[in-house]
Amino acid sequence: MSTVTFNELVEACWQRENFVCVGLDPEYERLPESVTRNVSIEEAFFTFCRGIIDATHDLVCAYKPNSAFFEAQGEAGLKALKRVVQYSKRQYPQVPIILDAKRADIGNTNRGYVTSAFDLIEADAVTVHPYLGKEALTPFLNRKEKGIIVLTRTSNPGAGEFQDLLIGDMPLYQVVARSVAQEWNTNGNCALVVGATYPDELRQVRSLIGDMPILIPGIGAQAGDVRSVVLAGQDSRGWGILLSSSRAILYASTGADFAQAARRATEELNVEINTYRIRPRVNA
Repeated sequence: MSTVTFNELVEACWQRENFVCVGLDPEYERLPESVTRNVSIEEAFFTFCRGIIDATHDLVCAYKPNSAFFEAQGEAGLKALKRVVQYSKRQYPQVPIILDAKRADIGNTNRGYVTSAFDLIEADAVTVHPYLGKEALTPFLNRKEKGIIVLTRTSNPGAGEFQDLLIGDMPLYQVVARSVAQEWNTNGNCALVVGATYPDELRQVRSLIGDMPILIPGIGAQAGDVRSVVLAGQDSRGWGILLSSSRAILYASTGADFAQAARRATEELNVEINTYRIRPRVNA
């Protein structure tokens, strides 16, 4: 029985014109009182994320739990993370799960990270940073069915401190993008992270990598401009983008209607994305 790859899952979502990636970043202090009342942290996190998933699963191209928000709660958070991922994969297997963990170390250590992300947590993809090079990331890259999403141009204000440094006549983030596309992606399972707050840099990255997927955080609370991002980031098919929004969707309401409000926010963002997409002409 063949395994459906991360890229195949994502492309099936794109065919349904779903381009929103919902970041699952639960903060206990911001959860609705209806969720936290008389239950453990583990149960509150699971209930909240399950509500978001149930309300939006037909509108998204991925869910992206950020491991830091779960890890901050210790054992309870880690149990909640595993439950959230398993619930989504059982109920909505057509929606891939990206573990936003930003892993990378020497190769031997990475084997532990690979086992954790893909075999224990059961994510379909994971974010990694490129600083240690391809050799160290080989345990990730060898998982052909999984998505390996490499930090390239991040969304934070200080991203340029190192990422804009010139290597010859090319900034470092472009060197990373070119290397991933030309040298690391031998299994066709790589993608890149480029922040929505840098549409010009996003355009440069797209020109270097062809039709590879790009995960684009920074929409919503970080004020990335949807029109600029879509026009800069879409591939030759009008696809290629996973626009990630977390707080603007998760906390669209602080009341018991949080899931319905999250659905409305996701619908609105997806409509806006599709408004700006340039769909290629189909020859008659």
